[in-house]
Amino acid sequence: MLRQYDFKNYNLKLLLNVWILSALGILFINSANPEYTMKQLIGVVLCSVVMLFLSVFDYSLIVNNTKIIYIVNIILLLIVLVAGKTVGGAQRWIEFAGFTFQPSETCKIALIVSAAAFITKNEDQLNHWKTLMKFAAICLVPAGLVFVEPDLSTTIDIVLILCAVIFIGGLSVRFIGWVISISVPVFALFVWYIQTPGQILLQDYQVTRIMSFLNPAKYASTTAYQTNNSIMAIGSGQLVGKGLNSNTISDVTVTVRDTGLVSEQQTDFIFSVVGEEFGFIGSVILIALLASLAVQCLLVAKKANDTSGKLIASGVAALIAFQSFINIGVATGTLPNTGLPLPLISYGLSSVLSIMIGMGMVLNISLQSKKY
Repeated sequence: MLRQYDFKNYNLKLLLNVWILSALGILFINSANPEYTMKQLIGVVLCSVVMLFLSVFDYSLIVNNTKIIYIVNIILLLIVLVAGKTVGGAQRWIEFAGFTFQPSETCKIALIVSAAAFITKNEDQLNHWKTLMKFAAICLVPAGLVFVEPDLSTTIDIVLILCAVIFIGGLSVRFIGWVISISVPVFALFVWYIQTPGQILLQDYQVTRIMSFLNPAKYASTTAYQTNNSIMAIGSGQLVGKGLNSNTISDVTVTVRDTGLVSEQQTDFIFSVVGEEFGFIGSVILIALLASLAVQCLLVAKKANDTSGKLIASGVAALIAFQSFINIGVATGTLPNTGLPLPLISYGLSSVLSIMIGMGMVLNISLQSKKY
């Protein structure tokens, strides 16, 4: 529902940050693979329309209808498992009329809203085991469906985002300590188990990715090859980079991008384009813009009128922060190879739609805040 707003309070700084990152994303995608430039441009324009509409749509109406959002989210994830498009051994996309859609991306926003609604309703009993078990059950169904696609990286991303949301919602520090004390040995047991013959938790390629991170020398010519080349591309940019669409690397007459040493550079390894062509300074500027976007969402959360607004804005901030950290960590070899896009920078219209839906709600939360 549209309502009357004082548009003098519209958060233009946040909107401008989103559009600057989107424009840079189109620029980097064009440099990585021009075939995707027009699709990304059209997608950014259409998703911006969605974002602007949601920025003047009362977010409380969305929160009040989380059951519908949750059910639709589950249905879309089930459709993926039943009739989804398979690419590279993973069944993650719905194909319709020549377009592909990845429900696991919008699942992040759906779960942020669902978590915000649940925590707001159960705020006083949040630290009771019964409440926490209900919260875990609500989150486990969609997260489990994403996991079996299989999409381990997005599942981890969702878990991290939800942990941030429930922490902001008032989860006891003592309870967090218990979780950490249990999680560390469980994680060690998990790493041991996935290396045993016949393990059933992960796909073989997922195990290989984890092991190539733990022992990169052993996998230097196979699964670690792409990550090593990404690091080489970023390092070759040195301080200021070689310039947009550059065509030199050391004494060779072509870039790492042109030799094809980093495949699908327009998606998961887009940061290697940034590092090679704009160097350390350009990389730091991009990271600063992403950090600024997350911080601005947190500032909106701090000044939100109600708990649900605070949690939604915090969840979107967590999405930007965690996903940026993981993507850049993979490109620089500090994290295992995963398949998460760099927010608003990587090619992928489902990701752009998810981010801009979240930003639209954050803009509306900001617009309704009396402190702006």
